[in-house]
Amino acid sequence: MTATHQPLPMSADARTKAAADREDEEVGSPYPRCSLWLRVGARLADLGTSYAIFLLGGRAGAVLAILYILLADGIFEGQSIGKKIFGIRVVHLPTRSPGRKRDSTLRNAPLALPLLLWMMPEGLGMVAFLAGAIVIGVVEAWRVVRDPLGWRFGDIWAQTQVVDGKVVAGAASGLVARGRAAVTERAAGRVALAARVRPGLQRSRRRPRCGSL
Repeated sequence: MTATHQPLPMSADARTKAAADREDEEVGSPYPRCSLWLRVGARLADLGTSYAIFLLGGRAGAVLAILYILLADGIFEGQSIGKKIFGIRVVHLPTRSPGRKRDSTLRNAPLALPLLLWMMPEGLGMVAFLAGAIVIGVVEAWRVVRDPLGWRFGDIWAQTQVVDGKVVAGAASGLVARGRAAVTERAAGRVALAARVRPGLQRSRRRPRCGSL
């Protein structure tokens, strides 16, 4: 017969953390849904910024506007200009870290496609831009409204989520507090272990050796 290994007992904090981890895995994210109005305001600000870049960039305006749309969410540690104004942030969910330029490029690739269509030959470019902007905008907006966490298709590809900056700050402070509590608990355990071991060592030192009898 094979021996069965019984699971080690878990402390209350460990059970709480394990339950929270299981909940995060089931939901897909530990962060709540961001306000839709904040996201709309930030997106309008970013579109205004990209349009200004397009107008001021001369012949390279379209390329610069596309680059801004693609890289915007990685400029200020997960924040574009619009997101920084409205206090929201892109978070890379697997690492719980602010979105990088790579994450921004993946999640904003669908939104940059209409600007690429704009660069088609004159006459056709405007029609392609309007058609692409309407189709992609409607599909992505529908996804944001219907998804419980506000994920659009770009977020699924990049494994990101738009969250309130205050929520991220609170989660970070909570992680720091839990880390400090864990360090304190480990230190207390070492002290208790040392207190139990020290009397035994002292008794062993007091025993006379066999040669001295």
